[in-house]
Amino acid sequence: MNTFGQKFRVSLFGESHGKGIGIVVDGVPAGIPLSEQDFTEDILRRKSGAKGTTPRIEDDKPEILSGVFGGKTTGAPLAVIFRNNNTRSSDYEIFKEMPRPGHADFAAGVKWDNFNDPRGGGHFSGRLTLPVVAAGVIAKKAVGDVCVNARLIEVGGVSGGAGEWQAVLDKAIEEGDSLGGVVECSVDGVPVGVGEPFFDSVEAMIAHAVFSIPGVRGVEFGDGFQASRMKGSEHNDPIGSDSGHCLKNGAGGLNGGLANGNSIVFRVAFKPTSSIRKAQTTYDFSTGRMGTLEIPGRHDVCFALRTPVVVEAMAAIVIADLILR
Repeated sequence: MNTFGQKFRVSLFGESHGKGIGIVVDGVPAGIPLSEQDFTEDILRRKSGAKGTTPRIEDDKPEILSGVFGGKTTGAPLAVIFRNNNTRSSDYEIFKEMPRPGHADFAAGVKWDNFNDPRGGGHFSGRLTLPVVAAGVIAKKAVGDVCVNARLIEVGGVSGGAGEWQAVLDKAIEEGDSLGGVVECSVDGVPVGVGEPFFDSVEAMIAHAVFSIPGVRGVEFGDGFQASRMKGSEHNDPIGSDSGHCLKNGAGGLNGGLANGNSIVFRVAFKPTSSIRKAQTTYDFSTGRMGTLEIPGRHDVCFALRTPVVVEAMAAIVIADLILR
């Protein structure tokens, strides 16, 4: 479904080339200061146009339709919409006969008897992360002192910052190929005990939300998969004070599904962009044979470059929902 959360409920709507995309957030506490300008900083962090990102540039201007009066949230459902203006839908006509490798074109067509909107990926498009970012802005305000920060730590298998991965990005651009990346996120200020055991554990809820971001292929907390190669004496976190502060953080700030007072730390693996300029071999439904597909349109070489703020938004949505329960 397209709704997430119990007390802080986010509903997502729209398609990449439709009239607009947006969110409805129910359960927003009343009295929180909120204006359309409050979304600007995070929206700009997701914005395309930089090297390695799609040349499709949209205004990305938020319109608050409901839930705010006199500059404060009212407690009623809060709706925000973004209009789509810069679309080239003709680029996608070929995919009716030759679904793109790595995309939802084929599976979605089968599920909805081809009534789905395939343009720009439709409802599966990464463009739908824009209203997620807007929901994250609201969530961050709702949780007050909780601080959520994410950063890109790896591109195309190269760790570091923009200087370190520039060469591998340039090579992918030259070859008409794409790259993936890894984002690390930390959440500080979550009260001890927030979360539930088993199915609504903090890590289960964060993983659920983060895996909803298009292109995510893995999530790990604390030591992550490396913990399987460690001994208990290496992975365990000694408690260093009566506040619960640990001398290390191999568990990523979570024990038994509950926040333990330390930084909640997790990493997210993003796949390479599926739409690439390099020719690919795939099935052609019009001929009943394998054919060569060259994908037109405007796509990110590495969409992971734009995802740290999206990861932050998902984490903030989860923490807001858990704290407000």
